[in-house]
Amino acid sequence: MAKNSRHVVRGNGGSWNVKQPGVAGPQSSHRTQGQAEKAAKRDLARHGGGEVVVHGRDGRIRDSDTVAPARDPFPPRDKK
Repeated sequence: MAKNSRHVVRGNGGSWNVKQPGVAGPQSSHRTQGQAEKAAKRDLARHGGGEVVVHGRDGRIRDSDTVAPARDPFPPRDKK
């Protein structure tokens, strides 16, 4: 896991929360998963980049995305 990361997880009452590892409560709460993901990416961009990890409704990791200027551990192979 990246040193600077945010997780988008399902919260109580159907909301989607942005959580920072090692912090007890959610950083922010949103109505949709997309809104939470955008907020997590904006926050990481302001704090030097990192990894956004998106969890599905079942709690399993669904997707992850590297926010610049952090380095992507698995960059795309085609350079077109």
